[in-house]
Amino acid sequence: MKTITNTPWDQLEIGMEAEVRRICRADDFYVFANISGNMNPKHFPRFKNVEGALKEPVAPAMWVSTLIASALGRKLPGPGMLYKSQSLNFFERAFAGDEIIVRVKLIEKKPDYVAVFECKVDTADGKKLVEGVAEVFAPTEPMDYVIDDLPGLIVQRHAIFDKLLKEAEPLPPLKTAVVAPETEDALLGPLLGYDHTLIDPILIGDERKIREAAEKVGRDLSGFEIIDEPSHRLAADIGTRLVNEGQAAALMKGNLHTDVLLGAVVKRDGGLRVGRRLSHVFVMDVPGLNHLLLISDGAINIAPDLETKVDITQNAIDLAHTLGIREPKVGILSAVETVTPKIPSTLEAAALSKMAERGQIKGALVDGPLAMDNAIDLGAARTKGIRSMVAGQAEILIAPNLESANMLAKELTFIAHAEAGGLVIGAKCPVILTSRADDDKARLVSCAVAALYAHRKKPM
Repeated sequence: MKTITNTPWDQLEIGMEAEVRRICRADDFYVFANISGNMNPKHFPRFKNVEGALKEPVAPAMWVSTLIASALGRKLPGPGMLYKSQSLNFFERAFAGDEIIVRVKLIEKKPDYVAVFECKVDTADGKKLVEGVAEVFAPTEPMDYVIDDLPGLIVQRHAIFDKLLKEAEPLPPLKTAVVAPETEDALLGPLLGYDHTLIDPILIGDERKIREAAEKVGRDLSGFEIIDEPSHRLAADIGTRLVNEGQAAALMKGNLHTDVLLGAVVKRDGGLRVGRRLSHVFVMDVPGLNHLLLISDGAINIAPDLETKVDITQNAIDLAHTLGIREPKVGILSAVETVTPKIPSTLEAAALSKMAERGQIKGALVDGPLAMDNAIDLGAARTKGIRSMVAGQAEILIAPNLESANMLAKELTFIAHAEAGGLVIGAKCPVILTSRADDDKARLVSCAVAALYAHRKKPM
């Protein structure tokens, strides 16, 4: 534990100096915006300098000035000091990625324990940001505090999903057969995807209900192709037929049971099977992780056997490749990280790991069994003595069964504030499954993931 100790009044001497260095991060600016109400980081994330070049997020001037308090409160005089006054002048701007140097120097001691400090803030490359004077009431008694006692913060930016959307929007819109978009929730997803040029929807279902839903959300469906078919089962069959005929390149679930849609997909005659088992993959942007997290299978295969888990794993790997993860790290989950015959999922995890070594699962690093903690956290993996290229840094998690995968994804969504999209892989085309509980970002990302997968996937 790191402890900070102060310099009390009677030990302060004119000329004493202290320095603090800090790398500017965009997340710092968003935290400041939430605390202060200064929305500058939100509305002006980029800044044009004198030469006209765009720079990355600009640091609010008052955020930069708060770093002076860091030097005074942590270094000199340290814990126990209280502000009396501060006068500052602001010069240049700082940006995300800049290293900032804060220097404070004691220039005067006044009555009543008032210490006067000269304050300067510059970038590491010599750019002057702030100059001024701060007066503080210096501590009169020795004090210290443990830095680890301060709670940490996680910023819910979901920048990884923003990057996916940015990559997908320039692609040609994916012609998508949307089955039964007959309620407001079911229609909003394809309309959002259309508005962001991700998909070009063909609406299949009860035309009267579709148009009523459109009226409720204030949308005009002129220009959209609508195929009137009140039967959900027949509407799903039409969707698969459009894919087989080359008129659509993806399927999207509307207001119908998943079993009905997938039943049409897996039909021997007229379905979209290509020889591999279908599986669902949650694609998640989790606060605190700096990479995508894929979780499978939480929607289709209830109690998969080893053979099915091979397909589940390969499907997730194939999707990861299309999302820009060249060699994904796959953690096969169980309750423990040791092979235990009493827990069958550990045996299957070990088999999957060995199968990947022998080339039966391709394109990824696969390890298991891993418990959730040592699959995601390097510290936990090291504590348990696990040496692996996957442990502590898994990008894909393969759960033992549907219940565990579904609960894991929902816990991350509703407790850890993750955003989640999802896709069914293993058919002739991607199948977008949306939920009534999905927000706009989740619907958009599911469309973006489908577009990236359809345009980048390699033939099976």
